[in-house]
Amino acid sequence: MSAPNDDRVVLVTGGGRGLGPEIARQLVEAGHVVVVAARDAQAAAATAKELGERAWALTLDVTDPESVQAAVEAVDRRHGRLDALVNNAAVNFDAGADPVTEDLEIVDGAWRTNVLAPWRLTQAFARLLRAGREPVVVNVTSGLGSLTRMGATSPAYSVSKAGINALTRVFADALTRDGIAVHAVSPGWTATDMGGAGGRPVAEGATGIVAVVRSPGSWPSGSFLQDGEHVPW
Repeated sequence: MSAPNDDRVVLVTGGGRGLGPEIARQLVEAGHVVVVAARDAQAAAATAKELGERAWALTLDVTDPESVQAAVEAVDRRHGRLDALVNNAAVNFDAGADPVTEDLEIVDGAWRTNVLAPWRLTQAFARLLRAGREPVVVNVTSGLGSLTRMGATSPAYSVSKAGINALTRVFADALTRDGIAVHAVSPGWTATDMGGAGGRPVAEGATGIVAVVRSPGSWPSGSFLQDGEHVPW
């Protein structure tokens, strides 16, 4: 599949569950081509099939360098560019955990998936993003990653989201020379398998992320946003 000139090609990680399928759905409805990437091949395929011809599934383990390289090659073969990378995959929302007694294996897992993986993906896709149209990296974060607001809540997850916020700032500075915008976007507390019941509808959480994908230049590169508004760092 090759995208018409007026389409944006967007890769969404974590595309098999939670926010990922809804982000992909809204982008497809807006006329974009979406690469639905997930470690679970069946989940990615099911999402892509539901979304139709503007979506295609990609099996991707964001923590595995070989899997990431294979993903870059697959996107390059189909499109020769990438307009937006949405680093949405995340793990280990450790609600109720105490940082004093936290299992550090949980912390390590959160760090590897929530921070190192977006770093790896941004490095790997930089070449295709340079060839993109109004290219952007969107790092899906959380208000729990705000240092201004941070407490002991969900320590592994919170610290990892502070890490992805820092990653957003350093890549925003580094990629300015290439015309690539980088933003951190929080969906807010959203009712997903990870977020649990009581949050806002998934469609509402995804909307702010999709808006930044579609119009990344509406905010200074390196912004921390929720629903289009700046969040304190």
